[in-house]
This record gives sequence, structure tokens and C-alpha cells, in this order.
Amino acid sequence: MSEIADRYRKIAGRFTERADEVPADGWDKPAPCEGWVARDVVRHMVEWMPGFFSGTLDLASPGTPSVDEDPAAAWRALSDAIQAALDDPAVAAIECETQAGRHRVDDAIAMFFMGDVLVHTWDLARATGLDETLDPDEVHRMFEGMEPMDEMLRASGHFGTARVIVPDDADEQTKLIAFTGRRP
Repeated sequence: MSEIADRYRKIAGRFTERADEVPADGWDKPAPCEGWVARDVVRHMVEWMPGFFSGTLDLASPGTPSVDEDPAAAWRALSDAIQAALDDPAVAAIECETQAGRHRVDDAIAMFFMGDVLVHTWDLARATGLDETLDPDEVHRMFEGMEPMDEMLRASGHFGTARVIVPDDADEQTKLIAFTGRRP
């Protein structure tokens, strides 16, 4: 297994655990992302991630329930397809043209998917009252990588809200969540 495959397995595994723990009435609870409910957190990933690789990698699983029918199952199907791509060295190494330039499949997943899954794990947990604890190594990696690019990320429109100010002595997960415009 590659480092990226192992990291994805860990990050996505935590999201899957949270999705599986959401009670049936929890999917319509408000999420930290303005205008979203918990179900929309899953919908966001299930809808945008497959399109990222359009024409190169098919992440769709026929017969998968929709996010409206079963959000956890819809997520698991997508995540399993991503993990299968990462676990296959030939697929992981495919060079593809994406909306963000030319990348190997595994590098693109590491750069564009893993941070989204990490932060949206917190969103889903916050919306549904579940454990919000994120993997501290991945939090550190993401925060250290993003903080120097603050201006560029804000200008790109990837974060709809301004960074939330937290005390200097806040833990790193709180700083990361606040960096993304969420109120920890």
C-alpha cells in the first residue's frame, strides 16, 4: 500500500464511521456550512468528487442508493471506489487532466479530496452531535500546508467565509476548523 492509500483509508474511515453513526433523524439537522444539513455534507462529496476525474476514472457504482435514500451507503460506495483506485498501483499512477491541471490519480486524491473529507468529517459530526475529533496528524499536515496560502485560498473562493479568530493557544484542530471559516 502507498502512503496516500493508507492516509485516505484512515481519513475516509473516520468519515464513514460518523456517517454510519448518524441517527435516521439526524440527516436533516443543520450543518456548519451555511444553508446545508448533514445530508448535504455527504451530497457535496458524492456529487463533486466523481466529476473531478471525468473521462479518466469512473468512481460511480451502479445500483448505489442516492444520498436522499441512504447517505451513508452513497458515501461508502464512493469512498470504496476511491480506495480501490488508490490500492491499485496501475490506476493510482494514471496521469489525468483535471480541473486543476495534470496530476497522477493518487496525488490528485491527496491534494483535493483528503482535506475535504477531513474537514467535512467535523461538519458531519458537529451537525449530528457525534464525536468531532479528527486525526491529529492529518489536522497538522493540512493546517501547516494551508496556513501559508491563506490569501490565495480566500481569493480562490474555496472558503465562503472569512477565517474565524481563535485564541493563539487554541489546539490545532480548533485552528484548522476556524481557518476554514467554521465556528469551532
